[in-house]
Amino acid sequence: MIPVIGLLVGIVAGILLEPGLPAFLQPYLPIAIVAALDALFGALRAHLDGVFNDRVFVVSFFSNVLIAALIVFVGDQIGVGSQLSTGVVVVLGIRIFTNAAAIRRAVLHA
Repeated sequence: MIPVIGLLVGIVAGILLEPGLPAFLQPYLPIAIVAALDALFGALRAHLDGVFNDRVFVVSFFSNVLIAALIVFVGDQIGVGSQLSTGVVVVLGIRIFTNAAAIRRAVLHA
């Protein structure tokens, strides 16, 4: 129940406050979102497998976002930011679809 309340409070706060993102952080937002989705799908898969651990989820969530953003930052510094961004999205996308397939098998038994 607490996570649902937190989600609703976050949605309402986002709608009312309309937060902005500084221009220098905008290239990292899509990568951060994909990395966060990877952690969320991994957590759902772990929950369905009965091995979910909240500490592992929190560490995975923040480390995925941080590492993905760091890879893109380093790519920007050496002039290959778009290529590394694409690489990060591909790798995390593969992980997301792998987790989604495992979730589908666990839920639908197919």
